[in-house]
Amino acid sequence: MSVGIRRVGIAVTALLLLLVAQLTYLQVFDAKHLAHDPRNSRDTLKDLQSPRGTIVSADDKVLATSVPSHDEFKLARTYPLGALVSQIVGYQSIVIGNTGLEKTYNDVLAGRGSFKLGVRDVVRDFLRGIKRVGNLRTSLRVDVQLVAKQALGEQKGSVVVIEPSTGAIVAMYSNPTYDPQPLAGHDTRKVQAYFDLLNNTPDKPSLARAFREIYPPGSTFKVVTATAALDTNKVALDTRFPTLRELPVPQTSNTIANFGHESCGGDLTGVFTQSCNTAFGAVGLALGNDFPPAMQKFGIYNVPPLDVSPGAVASTGPAFGSFDTAKPRFALAGIGQGDVAATPLQMALVASAIANGGLIMQPHVGTVILDDEGKQLATIPQRVWRRATSPGTAAILRDLMINVVNHGTGTAAQIPGIQVAGKTGTAQTTRDVAPHAWFVAFAPAEKPQYAIAVIVEHGGNMGGDATGGHLAAPIAAKILRYLLVH
Repeated sequence: MSVGIRRVGIAVTALLLLLVAQLTYLQVFDAKHLAHDPRNSRDTLKDLQSPRGTIVSADDKVLATSVPSHDEFKLARTYPLGALVSQIVGYQSIVIGNTGLEKTYNDVLAGRGSFKLGVRDVVRDFLRGIKRVGNLRTSLRVDVQLVAKQALGEQKGSVVVIEPSTGAIVAMYSNPTYDPQPLAGHDTRKVQAYFDLLNNTPDKPSLARAFREIYPPGSTFKVVTATAALDTNKVALDTRFPTLRELPVPQTSNTIANFGHESCGGDLTGVFTQSCNTAFGAVGLALGNDFPPAMQKFGIYNVPPLDVSPGAVASTGPAFGSFDTAKPRFALAGIGQGDVAATPLQMALVASAIANGGLIMQPHVGTVILDDEGKQLATIPQRVWRRATSPGTAAILRDLMINVVNHGTGTAAQIPGIQVAGKTGTAQTTRDVAPHAWFVAFAPAEKPQYAIAVIVEHGGNMGGDATGGHLAAPIAAKILRYLLVH
């Protein structure tokens, strides 16, 4: 055999070995990654032609189900409540893929979950040609979702209602929103056209503002600032703050002014109740480099582990260790401005932390997995996500928030016979644009069942005259009243 032929033989053999190795890697070691690659439509197409489980609310309303269709796919996904829950439930799309709960719990709904069926059931179903699927029960209450929608009206904004003791999301509504049904259609050109329309609409109706958009939280963030100050011993309840109209900001010629350029000061209870910017700007400066780690205990800088794909986004704050060169940022952070930006979900978790003795539970929408005959297969576990503060500090903040509702800027959130604890916020955005109106709260204050965050973007119907106390607090009160009195 000539040397040339031998070399060709060796090269061909090497190439074959490389091909076998590559195929082995792709089919064995990288199979899971490829299967979940968003560009791989194989599973989506297969799922569209197979039975799929139902998603239901806590009050037994169907959120997503499959019905027969007269085309090659045999089945079509339908969303009976449309835009009311679309940003949570998501959709199953031949063009776009899956989003929301439809994606997070796709394997369960498609029958690929770890169902606890007996051997006899598996054999019986195989012989009968039955494809078993799973159903998902959620913590969402459609009635509360409707109340949130009605309370917001045509105003842009979000409402998040959560159970502090479990992390279960009871309602999470944003306006504007969108109808998911066209995205589940089987005409690919129409689906793509509707998807493009949604993406090109300036109001971004497909954006889940409640957990995928961040805003300056304004004075609602003083809950975090006060907690950090107490936990680091920088401030006590009897600490006295000077009565000021403006606070000079180090490293600049600027000042931080109180709302309406009023003067305020006094002890911690007084400045929290009055939402005194000069005092809390000073607290931000006093905290210095201790501030970011204290924020992180509440989940700032981190992504809340919400089970709604593509997931929540992280909230932000000043850079760790940057105080010496960025003191103005820390002063602004003390009043929830500057580098601080948070999702409505994150601010609901802040309220939940105080309501739950300092513990933040992992937020979740899915609660129970059932088979297609109604048998319960699994319960979504309740887990602690963060220890934000101690029970003692949480109790102090609870009392401060009660004082805000009883005697301060949050009186519009009062509910006869039920003690509400809350904090208002009026967050400046850009010059010549109306501020965001915020309110966070929980109730009943002595034994909290629900925590809530409300934001109305850019002053809503009130424009530049909007404040958190006048605009967002009544919305929160309406929803809490429905939950606790209805």
